[in-house]
Amino acid sequence: MEVLPLTTALAFASFLVSGLALAARRQALAAAVVMVLCGALGLAAAVLLAQDRREAAVAVAIGAGMVLAPFALAVYPRARWRELPDFLALVVLVGCGLVAAAYRDADVVGALGIVQGCVFVAHTWWRIETSDTAARRPLIWMTLAVATTGLVCFFMTFSAEAQSPGVTDVAIGVFALLGPALYVGATLPDLVDVRGLVVTVVVTTVALVTVMSVFVLELALLQAVGADDLNTGALALLAALAAVAFQPTRVVLRGVVDQLLFGERPDPLGAASSVAGRIGEDPVVALRAIREALVLPYAAVLVDGAPVAVSGAETTHTRTLDLDGAGELVVGLRPGDLSFSPGDEQVLRLTVPLLAQTLRARALAEQLIESRGATIAAVEEERRRLRRELHDGLGPRLSGVAFTSDAARNLIRTDPAAAEQLVAQLRSDTVTAIEEIRRMVYAMRPPALDELGLVPALRQQAVGLRNREGTPVAVEVTAPEEFPHLPAAVEVAAYRIVTEALTNVARHSSSGSASVRLEPAADGLHVEVTDRGRSGPWRAGVGLASMRERAAELGGTLEAGPGASGGRVAALLPL
Repeated sequence: MEVLPLTTALAFASFLVSGLALAARRQALAAAVVMVLCGALGLAAAVLLAQDRREAAVAVAIGAGMVLAPFALAVYPRARWRELPDFLALVVLVGCGLVAAAYRDADVVGALGIVQGCVFVAHTWWRIETSDTAARRPLIWMTLAVATTGLVCFFMTFSAEAQSPGVTDVAIGVFALLGPALYVGATLPDLVDVRGLVVTVVVTTVALVTVMSVFVLELALLQAVGADDLNTGALALLAALAAVAFQPTRVVLRGVVDQLLFGERPDPLGAASSVAGRIGEDPVVALRAIREALVLPYAAVLVDGAPVAVSGAETTHTRTLDLDGAGELVVGLRPGDLSFSPGDEQVLRLTVPLLAQTLRARALAEQLIESRGATIAAVEEERRRLRRELHDGLGPRLSGVAFTSDAARNLIRTDPAAAEQLVAQLRSDTVTAIEEIRRMVYAMRPPALDELGLVPALRQQAVGLRNREGTPVAVEVTAPEEFPHLPAAVEVAAYRIVTEALTNVARHSSSGSASVRLEPAADGLHVEVTDRGRSGPWRAGVGLASMRERAAELGGTLEAGPGASGGRVAALLPL
């Protein structure tokens, strides 16, 4: 009883399972149905051979391998027969298989197999050239799978002894990878850039053939000079000498392919210099320079996941590089590339810091523009407030003073008593107007800052502070003895923040003490107000909002809230 080799049965079983999987995904349905039939017939041939029905088994196996298998590949991923090249290819592939199954002669089967192979290559080339993008990717996957399995089978058979069925069986078993490759091509065509795999296979195959040719040439030359009997050491030395040609051949071929696909590429140092010279304030110009230097199809800068600059058309396969916290640089791989070359990596390492610096400068410029806008808005709002208070408050009061003085002058001779009352009213109104003026001046800048300075003014302000229970609050103000001169805006902001924080201590805390710390540093003036009283959750009110606004106007920050030991307000005011 004969048994079909396990590897051959495995290849047919793989074809059957892959066809069922494609049918379940409703992808490449015509090819999936034929693949299922092919796998089933191949397994049926194994059963027939196990039953000693050799003639029937051979006929069924040839039908599965030379009729259904080529037909499945010819209609993958879409069945096409309306155009003449497609129709002729299908007829020739199926006809050769039927003739081979009918004759079952080794020479006839071999000759028809060669014809099928040539027609399959020509037809596949035609389909790749005339198909759209959706069908071209699966076709390239199929081409890669057929070429890879065919080459592996060829190399194994070529290197085997004349009577070595075990090696032949393993070589046939390699075709078990064909079905899964067809499944990936139809369902996941963008899993990796299949063009890169094709280029890698072609370059590696040509390099291997070159090494084999060099080795055969060495043997032929030695045989020509009479050195026929070579020991193992001599053969190993010849193999090592031939292997020296592998890497140079691979590098040269890859360079040729790159030049054919993408044109001449500059050296990394020149490309980096070109990019560095063109990186400026506009990241789009920098991205265009990177794409031109590295011949990339796509480049984009992302900040917080959102694109801020894009150049080129987006590709399926990309690589992301961090811009030192300023964002991310996303670059698309060239068609046929699986990764960046060392030269590309070098250029990107040199240019990424420059691009990150550009993004930071742009962010700082935007913050400066926003800060200037906020400052202008604050100035205009302050002017509006002063105009309103002068017009609605002080203006009418001074007008009343003028009218009262006119009335007193008119009555000074005829009714001195009434004139005296008007003069008293005049004095009262004048005092009120002076108080309003002082209040307005204090709102703009507390006079104590000019009279005493920041630290003494805060200590004076803290005198007499009481909490909500009426208990005096002892306030300790800590500052360096040699306190530096501060800009006027910083002094006012620090004074207002501290006084508002102390007011909140008095209103909302039961603490009997509070501390104020002022510490000038290189990054700005650090202001901290703390107390040791218990308070509930802090609710954002006018006071907290006012403190945050004053810090934000100077480009600073403010933190406020309850802590483990009491309330805390901390601000950083840039100098």
